[in-house]
This record gives sequence, structure tokens and C-alpha cells, in this order.
Amino acid sequence: MRGIGFAQPGGPEVLTLGEHPEPQAGAGECQIRVVASGVNRPDVLQRKGLYPPPPGVSLLPGLEVAGFIESGDADALQAAGLSLGDAVCALVAGGGYAERCVAPIAQCLPVPKGWSLVEAAGLPETCFTVWSNLFDQGGLRAGDRVLIHGGSSGIGVSAIQLAKAFGAQVWVTVGHADKAKACLSLGADGAINYREQDFVAEGLRATQGRGFDLILDMVAGPYIARNQQVLAEEGRLLVIAVQGGTKAELDAGVLLRKRQRISGNTLRSRPLAFKAAIGAQLRAKVWPLLAQGVVRPVIHRVWPAAQAAEAHRELEAGAHVGKLVLSWQGD
Repeated sequence: MRGIGFAQPGGPEVLTLGEHPEPQAGAGECQIRVVASGVNRPDVLQRKGLYPPPPGVSLLPGLEVAGFIESGDADALQAAGLSLGDAVCALVAGGGYAERCVAPIAQCLPVPKGWSLVEAAGLPETCFTVWSNLFDQGGLRAGDRVLIHGGSSGIGVSAIQLAKAFGAQVWVTVGHADKAKACLSLGADGAINYREQDFVAEGLRATQGRGFDLILDMVAGPYIARNQQVLAEEGRLLVIAVQGGTKAELDAGVLLRKRQRISGNTLRSRPLAFKAAIGAQLRAKVWPLLAQGVVRPVIHRVWPAAQAAEAHRELEAGAHVGKLVLSWQGD
């Protein structure tokens, strides 16, 4: 089969389209004929040699795919309500940049009604991440005040829509006026341009000094202490990435006085049982919203799979709003 890999870590140019062994499904797994693959920042980190796949996982990048089930564990498929030939999207730990991909059946979800396979390819990584953090760990409730850093990212556009769908008030940080406009069009109550405004001061002003109940942070580094300043009493800070660096200062006094909670979470290394439980919650609580159009796809650009390097360049440039997707159709 064809797949996108790299011989050594480096810049986007190391990504090449080549022939690779076709993966075979084992117990509890299915093989998917991939139509489209989502592009995510962990793929960039893997390409740079900074985020290797877990042991036993394909060395090819790619954490989410959409396509058709070609083979798999018949009993597990039946238990999941899936069949050969079904159109699904799936969260995987690696190997998504390929024409064939093996996925745990518990991490496969049907393509939502009204969504194309290309649109569905951008769902798994973002939905699993948002649900496991804002809802599972963060316990989001109707009326909560939520701040989402990187509101125009793939994670951000999903987080805005899901938090709003469940009754939260949502603010975002962005780096450009056009991105602010895009986030507001998705339902955000406010957008803070971090290049021109202090998100702490603006966040406290927007919440009448109360601060945010939940903050979804993909920056970390110097943002940690600033997040604490704008986090409400008993607020929850959910760190999902470290784009600003791994070292941070923590104000233990504020932590104690405000009874704040700070948690970190990555999906890739979590056990199957955890991801299966999140998948079940998504299917029950989120997938109906997708089918109803309450949450809609935000695809910035679709690249032919052979141009994966260009997709990575665009992702790293940071000018996009929503998801970047690789297409294997007609490539």
C-alpha cells in the first residue's frame, strides 16, 4: 500500500509517499480503507522526532482517519454495531497517513449523517480530546465560563461548538482579527486577540472579575501562571499541549486559596479501555449533535496525500482556521 513516512526526523520535506507493508487487523481491530486522514500537531512533533509512537504501533504518522471497513474481528464488529463496508472514522495511535490503517473497533465511530468522509476525518482526534478534557476531566456544566486558547485551531473550533451545545459561555484567544471573527461565527461569546490584548485583564473584565471555570490550554509554559490569575475559584485548568514550553511557574498560594485544579492529558498513550469509554460517550452524546447540524465541520483545506509536506507547512504557519485533511481520493 502507499503511505506517508520519513527516513529520518526533520522538516516537512522529509515526508515522502512510498510503498509500505499493509497492516493486518488483530483481535478487537478492523482494517480501514482510508479515504482521508486528519493532520494534527502531534504528527508534526513525530516528524521532528519529538513524539514517537507507542511500542508496537505503526511508525507512519497519522492519528485519525475516515474510510470503509474492509476486514476485522467479526464478533467485535457485531458488538459495536458495525459491519464490513461501513463508513467510519477512527482514532488511531499511528499509521493514519496510509491507504490502509488498522484501528481498534472500540475507537471507530460511524460517519455522522450529512458528513462527508473528508469532513469526518477531522473528527476523532479533536472530539476525543475535547470530550476527555472539558467534559470527562473538567466536568463542564451548563452555565460554566470557559476559555479556550487557540480558538481557531482544529481543537478550538470543536471545543467552541461542543461547549456551547452543552450550555457553556465560551471565550477564546486568537492571534488575528479574522480568526476572532471565525470563532464568533461558531458561537463564541468573546474573542481576545493575544497579540493586542492581555488575556488575563480581558478575561477578568469579560467575566466581571470572577474568572473562568474551565480553561483549555495548549500553550503551557508562561501561560500556566497567567491562567491561574484568570481561573475562578475551584476552576479547572486543562493542559493538553506545550507549544509554549514544558517549564512553567506555579503560584501555589493562588492554587490553595482558590482551590484550583490543574490537570494534564494526552490521548495517544492512554489505554484502550479509556479511549473506548470516551468513544461510547461521543457516540451517545455528541454524534446526534453532529447529525443535527448543531456542531458543523470546519475544514480549512484538503491536500492530496502526496502533498503531506505542504499540509505540514501550512499547519506550522498557523494561519489556518479549523482542520487540515489529506485526501487519498484520486491521488
